[in-house]
Amino acid sequence: MSLIELEIQSAVAHIRLNRPDKRNALSSELVRDLHDAVRQVSVDDAVRAVVLSGNGPAFCAGADLGYIQQLADFSILENKADSAQLEAAFRSIYTCPKPVIAKVHGPAIAGGCGLATVCDFVVAARSGATFGYSEVRIGFIPAIVMVYLIRKLGDTRARRLILSAEFIGAEEAEHLGLISHVVDDDKLDTAVDELAAKLVKNSASALALSKEMLNALQGMSLDAGLQYAVSMNALARMTDDCQAGIAGFLKKSK
Repeated sequence: MSLIELEIQSAVAHIRLNRPDKRNALSSELVRDLHDAVRQVSVDDAVRAVVLSGNGPAFCAGADLGYIQQLADFSILENKADSAQLEAAFRSIYTCPKPVIAKVHGPAIAGGCGLATVCDFVVAARSGATFGYSEVRIGFIPAIVMVYLIRKLGDTRARRLILSAEFIGAEEAEHLGLISHVVDDDKLDTAVDELAAKLVKNSASALALSKEMLNALQGMSLDAGLQYAVSMNALARMTDDCQAGIAGFLKKSK
């Protein structure tokens, strides 16, 4: 059985975690296949948006604890290589030039919550979705995703979620800024489809450049950020999409 399902429909790539019997727990193989799928759609000009979801009752229950237990027998170099593979998968989602929507219908816990965190949008079922970073309960830490979580929520809220290891529902997650949309459970499919349809209507190059800037600006000084913005502004003006968009607008306004 393939651990990842990839389907492209109407310019939207649907990437589904397909380990439902393990609540889509992140094994080394699943992480590798996810990374490969994201890299594939990132360079596919036919894809304008990406939806990440999970088959079965959970979005993703986090790391495969059986596999984590096996890692105790690995050398430090082997453990670093395994950790680097996870980091690469998370980074590929965060830096994907296409907007990525996490579609969360059930638990998104630990590494699964991390997967949602690195997406551009998170659309969650009001009563079915659950979020939390539970790693410290078992002596582990959410080391890699912590980098992204602090950037997304700030220090205070990141500390709350990581140190308390509490589970929160979709509405509280939205209140904290962890997710972007909460919808009734029976409206989840429709809401994700409608959001994806809006995104694919936007300029692919403008979306990619905007995502690049959003990722790069955090941590820059005011002067560095503005100088970078000047360069990106000039670059955006030269794209085919911008030239076509301006020409089309001027034609309509006549």
